[in-house]
Amino acid sequence: MSKKGVFSTSSLVAMAVGTALYAAFNVFFNILQLPGTQLVSLRPSVAIPMFFGYVFGPVVGFVSGFLGNIISDAISWGGFWWNWDVGNGLLGLIPGLAYYFIPRDSIFKRRGYIACAVLAVVAAVVGMGFAAYTDYIFGYGISTIEEATYALFLPAAITDAVNGAILTPILVAAYAAAVKGRARRL
Repeated sequence: MSKKGVFSTSSLVAMAVGTALYAAFNVFFNILQLPGTQLVSLRPSVAIPMFFGYVFGPVVGFVSGFLGNIISDAISWGGFWWNWDVGNGLLGLIPGLAYYFIPRDSIFKRRGYIACAVLAVVAAVVGMGFAAYTDYIFGYGISTIEEATYALFLPAAITDAVNGAILTPILVAAYAAAVKGRARRL
């Protein structure tokens, strides 16, 4: 897994697979809405763009989260909310920053898994913070900052952080084992 260009064949395939998986799982999990929130769902699927960002880089992670959320929102709600799509893109972009500051031979070791979990939490806070507070700033159905905080940001950021911190390192470890097994057969 060496560093490759943003638009290499493997990156484009990873973007397509990440987008399709995130959209499909989001459509399913969008039915699990948290009570007392405004369309905030319990989404273990947030680990998908986080995984793709961490393994394949920030652009792949951003595209997987951004396009996957556009498709799933269009199917689930029949709409498009640009700020939530950017927020979901940030869920994949931020873990992808590890691509630049963690040596590639360390991303599938203990240090890398810890960094992956920490970056997943940071991504959830930044991504959902961007989405929730831009709803308030632009007046998209939110009239007070308290409403943005308690009805959108906190439920979305906390559930996404917990799901991402637990599930993303598990996906990364499974991917590393699969790649290692494939390498042994060659």
